[in-house]
Amino acid sequence: MQKLKNTENKKTPLGILGEVFARIWALWALLLFIGSLFIAIFFYAACFFLEDPAKARWHRKVSRVWMTFYLNLIGCPLTIIGKKNFKDDTNYVVVCNHNSLMDVPVSTPFMPRANKTIAKKEFTKVPVFGWVYAFGSVLVDRKSDASRRKSYDEMKRMLSIGLDMVIYPEGTRNRSGEPLKKFYGGAFRLATDTKKAVLPAVLFHTKKVLPSHKFFYLIPHKLEMHFLPAVSSENISADELQEMVFKLMWDYYLLHDH
Repeated sequence: MQKLKNTENKKTPLGILGEVFARIWALWALLLFIGSLFIAIFFYAACFFLEDPAKARWHRKVSRVWMTFYLNLIGCPLTIIGKKNFKDDTNYVVVCNHNSLMDVPVSTPFMPRANKTIAKKEFTKVPVFGWVYAFGSVLVDRKSDASRRKSYDEMKRMLSIGLDMVIYPEGTRNRSGEPLKKFYGGAFRLATDTKKAVLPAVLFHTKKVLPSHKFFYLIPHKLEMHFLPAVSSENISADELQEMVFKLMWDYYLLHDH
């Protein structure tokens, strides 16, 4: 496969003024996030009393309003392409590339349907935000085999009640200059075990907005999320499905990144 030049660790071309601006803009984004969170939490409070899938649907509605407001005010409006690839008669294991901490607030709220994502349990310890995080997630303690088994069963349950599962198969942020890191197999085993198709989602420009190698740095930039056609998980092994989806997303990223 063709590789991209490793630009992740190169010094930004914005210069000193650009570096200063990025830190000021990051402060604005942080203050706006905290302030708007304390407004949004009143609307999220209904999730304490709801059960899934109603809880997931309400969580997505509130998150979409909040993040539309937030992303536009920090100069990062989102364009979505390919929503027609979501069919009404089924649900999916949705797999996203992972370049930045910006990926989660961009992806989960703006999926065409209610969904859950797999998330690290330790983030629930963050005051207030931890509630919001937990409401929309299947939580896992990656250090615990029992927790991983329990979360896997819970993901299967979410799919069985009609929700999509949103998973980042790279596991952690891609800090390389390549389109993708190597995928873990969990998402694809989940798809083959439940006979749900995998729907690839490719995020663009989140690395530019919030690069992983810079501290307290944010640059406004338009964001994009592209949904590709679903890939059937029937009559194929999890490893074959993983390889197929990886190549589709890799090639698509190379073709459309700009």
